[in-house]
Amino acid sequence: MIKFTVPDGHKEQKLRYFLASHAKVSTNLWRKIKWHGSLCINNIPVRAADAFVKAGDTVSYELEQTSSIVPCNKPLNIVYEDEWLLIIDKPADMIIHPTSKICSDTLVNIIAGYYMQTGQTAGCHPVYRLDRNTTGLIIIAKQPQIQYYLSASHDRICRLYKAVVKDHPHPYEAMLCSSIGRKPESIIERMIMPGGQPALTRYKVLKTMQNRSLIELKLYTGRTHQIRVHMAADGHPLLGDDLYGGDCSLIDRQALHAYKVIFNHPINNKQIHISSDLPPDMMQLL
Repeated sequence: MIKFTVPDGHKEQKLRYFLASHAKVSTNLWRKIKWHGSLCINNIPVRAADAFVKAGDTVSYELEQTSSIVPCNKPLNIVYEDEWLLIIDKPADMIIHPTSKICSDTLVNIIAGYYMQTGQTAGCHPVYRLDRNTTGLIIIAKQPQIQYYLSASHDRICRLYKAVVKDHPHPYEAMLCSSIGRKPESIIERMIMPGGQPALTRYKVLKTMQNRSLIELKLYTGRTHQIRVHMAADGHPLLGDDLYGGDCSLIDRQALHAYKVIFNHPINNKQIHISSDLPPDMMQLL
């Protein structure tokens, strides 16, 4: 059951428009609630078509969320949680969604197990993805409308990464803007190509060592393998990234960590600012 209180001073308004503006309920979700869920104002069931709300009213709605995901009882590093969102610090060697080969130990399976243990009926809707061996922060929406709102524009979330790359990028700060597409005859690998999807990545060198550098990266688009492809094409592949020419002698995965997310909460508009320390295998590179 999702609940809201209509703010003081709010003018009388149709329930549908109130939910659209205050709960980010899309037209599609509104229809599902209307026909398959329940709506209440001050705990009294109402008909969606003619319902109005005013300041001080308590609005609630419920829509059962069904899932075929098999719950998995494994540790979950939760760094933020409320009734709308989870933020997880993901370890390496973990994929987000089940596949035909891996169907029980994915992040959404583990979140489903956590919901079962805590008695929650929330959904699991990743706002973006991280590669299997990329560590760090990933935002999970508990309601589909929250996922839609946050993922609709990259401007709504500032995502910052740290990576260890070969040699010393020059200049020390730059925007990489080459388009990215799928490499012919490969279902996994991407490459820089004319006519590919536009991709924007800004990097900044934070620290240099003898033959490698620690850099910070900010994504302005969300293409598959975007950071890995851009840095490899720039001549500075990520250490451990065997798919794109990285040296694997010091680390056995791409040295990439999603270390910071900054965004305004979609419901209360408060700024959320979460950071994550580098994992031990990347710290050893420094």
